[in-house]
Amino acid sequence: MTGSFVSPETRQRIRGWAVPVAVAMGRLGLTPNALTVIGFAGTTVAAIAAATQQWLLAGILVLAFGIFDLFDGALARATGRATKFGAFLDSTLDRTGESLVVAGVAVGCAGADFIAGVALAGIAATFASGVTYTRAKAEALGLHGEVGFAPRPERLAILAAGLVLADVLGGVGRGEPASELFIQVDPVWLTGTYALMVSLGLIAILSAVTVLQRIVHVKRQLESTDQ
Repeated sequence: MTGSFVSPETRQRIRGWAVPVAVAMGRLGLTPNALTVIGFAGTTVAAIAAATQQWLLAGILVLAFGIFDLFDGALARATGRATKFGAFLDSTLDRTGESLVVAGVAVGCAGADFIAGVALAGIAATFASGVTYTRAKAEALGLHGEVGFAPRPERLAILAAGLVLADVLGGVGRGEPASELFIQVDPVWLTGTYALMVSLGLIAILSAVTVLQRIVHVKRQLESTDQ
């Protein structure tokens, strides 16, 4: 039981779908490590887009390169080129890229005078790094640490949704209603500001819960080995 919203079976099916695309990229001469670097570069562009308040572009890039992240591992496994350095590089750039995007969101929120967004981005980044650390530390101890509601793919999906909605619903920090089509609802809740706020808030809360889930999970494993 992982405690995640996405079952291990579904994750495995998604990884299976990525294999043909990854192999095709390999035929073009791309290596697993090259795909890792390309994915990081794309995520960096997403961070720049968020920092300059290009919310829709940032959301699309976060989603696209979040999916792209499947290909390096799929290619490595399919071609027998999986290495410890490749796994290290992938993990390092994935976490760095995610932090850059959230930092970009914080900068964009500051530029839009959305101070609550800056604070929420900081809190989200803090707990997301805790999620990453607890898994890494558990695995360093020879334990299983991949449990919880908000591993990296779920966090990126929530962030991408918030960024896209931030643009579609009128932008951040402007206080403009998104559309007269939703006139029956209080317009203040239809602005991009609140969409992004909800997204960052969800990431922060779910990441905090995930850290607790992983602490409990590791504790139970250690207790079972002591018996």
